[in-house]
Amino acid sequence: MGRRSVVDVFEQVEEDLRSDRYRRMARVWLPIVGGLLAVALAAALAWWAWDSFQTSNASKASVAYDRGMEALQAQDLNGAKAAFEEAAKVGGGAYRVLALTQQAGLAVQREDVPEAIRLYDEAAKASRDPLLTDQAALKAAWLVMEGKLDNAKFADVQKRLEPLTQEGRPLRPFAQEALAMAQLQMGQIQPARSTFVQLQLGQDVPEQVRQRAQAGIDTIDSGTAPALARIVDEMDRLGVQVAQAQAQAQAQAQAQAQARAQTSQAAPAAAAPAQ
Repeated sequence: MGRRSVVDVFEQVEEDLRSDRYRRMARVWLPIVGGLLAVALAAALAWWAWDSFQTSNASKASVAYDRGMEALQAQDLNGAKAAFEEAAKVGGGAYRVLALTQQAGLAVQREDVPEAIRLYDEAAKASRDPLLTDQAALKAAWLVMEGKLDNAKFADVQKRLEPLTQEGRPLRPFAQEALAMAQLQMGQIQPARSTFVQLQLGQDVPEQVRQRAQAGIDTIDSGTAPALARIVDEMDRLGVQVAQAQAQAQAQAQAQAQARAQTSQAAPAAAAPAQ
């Protein structure tokens, strides 16, 4: 019995020691664990709030974009512009890229090329996915290429196109083709021919691009390529002359219409005394 009592005492002491140790551990670790749980809960709630916000914005952007497309089909260009501006403002990622691209297309229709380039550039930066952005970047480069190229414009075009010509980019053949055309306009015949040869022989090159590349090679080999820059200059001057002639004809038509309107208004006034 005495030995049993001593054992019970030892067990009681060990139990008390364990309890005291657990209490000390609890005092040390419970605040830390509680703080970690609070941080995790706050992070989870923040993620949920952000995800809900993004989902809500995506839904709003989708509705606005669809409204813009419907306005385009109805030829309501002002309504389409307002809807696409809303979609670009509230949306992110794909919807922002698409909405900005549509706005740029409307600017092209208004012949506001600088604004179109600005919008295409903005669309090209609105996502990290080249499947979405490279098309906008390529369209901006083509707009910069319009008309006569000088050294400054060619440097801008080259800067825009070279990233799009890298291996693995989705519109690489089209960017290479555009760069070759710019090189031809600048009189860089051999670099342009090398690019056309790459396109003609390359894999995964669309057939229409391959055919145009072969046409470019034939043009260079026939010796007519150096005349392309002069042809572009003449076409540019011709376009200016046509625009001036159209403006003069429109002004004359408006003047004639005003003269007829004044004549028709003066006729009843002259006939009034005779009555």
